[in-house]
Amino acid sequence: MSVSSEKAQRAPWRDRLDSHLKQTPGYEFTIATIGYDAQQRPVPRLRTCGCRGFFPELELHPKGQEAMDQQVEGGANPSIFESDMLTFTTDVRMEKLPQLESSGHAIEAMFWLKDVMTQWRIKGTAYAIGNPQGEDAEEGNSRAEVQRALRLKGDESDISKWTWEKAVTKYFANHSPVARGSFRNPPPGQSRSDYPNNPDLKLGQKVTDLHDPVARANFRVVIIRPEEVEELDLTDQENCKRRNWKLAGDRDDGTDLWNEIEVWP
Repeated sequence: MSVSSEKAQRAPWRDRLDSHLKQTPGYEFTIATIGYDAQQRPVPRLRTCGCRGFFPELELHPKGQEAMDQQVEGGANPSIFESDMLTFTTDVRMEKLPQLESSGHAIEAMFWLKDVMTQWRIKGTAYAIGNPQGEDAEEGNSRAEVQRALRLKGDESDISKWTWEKAVTKYFANHSPVARGSFRNPPPGQSRSDYPNNPDLKLGQKVTDLHDPVARANFRVVIIRPEEVEELDLTDQENCKRRNWKLAGDRDDGTDLWNEIEVWP
């Protein structure tokens, strides 16, 4: 893959959000997409998702690391990239991905981090990767858009050792065997009276194979490229603070340019 060797800067809000997330064990965020009702009117759709941190800097739990070391040739990718893009995982059979595609991949995410009394709102574009069938048009476009926002932080000579397959597998490894097994469930949202014809699809399975073909066919990593970020700081109730950052293009060195403004809470 081709990535600029320039050491680009992090977004101005990134370290502060990262610090807040590290102070909030088990954090989730609310994801909003655009769906359509029976009359084909656009309607908001919300769900709570587990945030998987910034792509591709996922820190594996010990059992996940053990699985990567044992089952992936050469182990995980070298730690050479970072980004300002947040991640979550999903089942390709759920409604999120069709809703993202039909809306031009528009998404909004919101954290309420009570431990630090701060709300974060992130608006941007979401891309899904992980199609095990190979790089079709959708997968290729997603990888290209994500790649544009990666920053080199390690040795440039290691770029050739980094692969998209290992990046996705690491996110799959981070799930427990039962959570991996959920990607072998019957189709989400269908009536329980409709039993799937595929005997591989049933509840309560445990998947230890990181390359399980049924689970991996349904597994995707969704990566949010932020375009607007807002922080509402409620730590001082008598002087609440609200800051907004909007992506305003690229600097001469290719770094993202963000405009920051403080607004009334």
